[in-house]
Amino acid sequence: MYAPRTPNYSKRDMKMRWALPDRVFFACGACHILAYSFLTLFPNADAQALWFKPAEGYTGNHIVAAGPDWVFDYHGFSRRETFIAHIFRRAQHYYPGWDAKLIHLPNDVLVSEAKSKTVPGLWLMEPGQFLHDAMPRAQAFRDRLLLQARRRGTLPAGIA
Repeated sequence: MYAPRTPNYSKRDMKMRWALPDRVFFACGACHILAYSFLTLFPNADAQALWFKPAEGYTGNHIVAAGPDWVFDYHGFSRRETFIAHIFRRAQHYYPGWDAKLIHLPNDVLVSEAKSKTVPGLWLMEPGQFLHDAMPRAQAFRDRLLLQARRRGTLPAGIA
């Protein structure tokens, strides 16, 4: 869970939203596009989109690309179980009683507003619905995160 610290931040202000640093932009409302860009780059990586769907009455949606023992999001790669525990711990710190279901999503839902609305409780913006097309920005940010992981030697098995 990530809360922007930008004064007077509003998701509805598209200029302000687009001006956020990449890490914050893909933490606060464009995580699904980053996940999609990863999943399409590595279609054989035994990974899929994983949605943290908050319990009714709570906020804190998040979508990541998840493999059997890792996840990829605006942090880069994390160990799956450690990441899930972190998300729950952080959300419960801000919202006592917070809970969420983990739901696997088909890739095409991530970039289609219409298809996302067929999943109960989900409604995602398409890449072109942001101030500018968010897909090239997601691909560039993804590539920087992958380069950092390669340099550190922290790429999961199956990711070239």
